[in-house]
Amino acid sequence: MAAVNTEKLRASNKQAGRRYGGTIAIFTVLLLVGLFMLLPIYLTVIMSIKPVEELFIFPPKLYAVRPTLDNFRDMFRDMSSNRVPFSRYVFNSISVTVTVTVLQCIFCSMAAFVLAKCRFPGSKIINSIIVIALLYQSNVIYIMQYIVMSRLHLIDSPLALILPSIASPMGLFLMRQSISQIPDSIIEAAKVDGAGLFRICWQIVMPNQKPALMTLIIFAFQAAWNIQSGSLVFREEYKTLPTVVTQAAASGLAKAGVAMAAAVFMLVPPIVIFMLAQRQVIETMAHSGIKE
Repeated sequence: MAAVNTEKLRASNKQAGRRYGGTIAIFTVLLLVGLFMLLPIYLTVIMSIKPVEELFIFPPKLYAVRPTLDNFRDMFRDMSSNRVPFSRYVFNSISVTVTVTVLQCIFCSMAAFVLAKCRFPGSKIINSIIVIALLYQSNVIYIMQYIVMSRLHLIDSPLALILPSIASPMGLFLMRQSISQIPDSIIEAAKVDGAGLFRICWQIVMPNQKPALMTLIIFAFQAAWNIQSGSLVFREEYKTLPTVVTQAAASGLAKAGVAMAAAVFMLVPPIVIFMLAQRQVIETMAHSGIKE
């Protein structure tokens, strides 16, 4: 009996050792991947606090010998030297980003609900078009987009940046796939109680789509925050912050530190939104579920 217990103990210890070894290996791999993904952000921050003479040292150093905030001071000074102050660019980016994010969530949610839960002629064709639209990059439609905005007389207007960004094939596809998981019996029960499609969409379906909505907010905010207005908006008072940062980066090597400082400034809002929305996604997915 003692020999049997000893063999069982050895087998248990061996299995525990394998589990610990697998956990350590997974942790090591994830740690290396995380460090690799954080490296560009780290280098951007370090470059933003380096003085100009340290930016061109070879081989480059992964730290700042004499850190300084002069690049941030020069960023506000140089970008406010035009007729438009720096705060105006920030306001333009925030207004465009918030408007695009809100409208994209509203329209994608309503269109996804109709495509997922309503039966009408041509619904399968529309769903196929949405999937095909995922294959095309936005660069493909730049010329057509400019022609449409020109015919609508929206060139040099913030609407030229907002309207094309509202329609998002990725957001529509994401919401449609999520809403498709809701049982039809819930919707049928709401219809029996006299609820209309609009009420079913916003009072029954959408409260159960918090993870998908938070994910859509992350994607929409990140894409809208990086919208460049160079091809549609030429008036200085309507330009967004990414456009001005691109102009600063193209000014020459002497402005490399200013461009890095502006890049760090632009990193902050998407990171904050991602952290807030990610927490909501995790909590909702952990405590919610829909069953027949």
